[in-house]
Amino acid sequence: MADAPQPAPESKPATPAVPDAKPTITFDEFAKLDLRVARVVAAVNHPSADKLLKLTLDDGSGTPRQICAGIRADYTAESMVGKLIVIVANLAPRVIRGEESRGMLLAASNVPKDAAADTPRRVVVLSPSAEISPGSIVS
Repeated sequence: MADAPQPAPESKPATPAVPDAKPTITFDEFAKLDLRVARVVAAVNHPSADKLLKLTLDDGSGTPRQICAGIRADYTAESMVGKLIVIVANLAPRVIRGEESRGMLLAASNVPKDAAADTPRRVVVLSPSAEISPGSIVS
């Protein structure tokens, strides 16, 4: 008599990797960050990077600010327009794939950027929970 086939072992969803803690910083180091609220006034897919959106922001300064953000897997350009976000306003400008980025938006993720390619990653842009003027200080 042949043995009955055994059921396949149940597969469990992969547990997201917990990123290593970064080094402790002093309050004075943290205080150097200029965190501000900004409103996305325009957004387009970055012309030469599949993972990036190019965002034009109202940061309350009266001069539009452009940033590039690696959120295209989780957000469309259209869904970002009008959204209030939190940015690091005093980050040194950087050219990313031919486009200048003058700041960085803050976002949370369930796994680190450098996790294995087959690990599902979700990115959530951080936003104020209520309407507040662009340029407002985050502390």
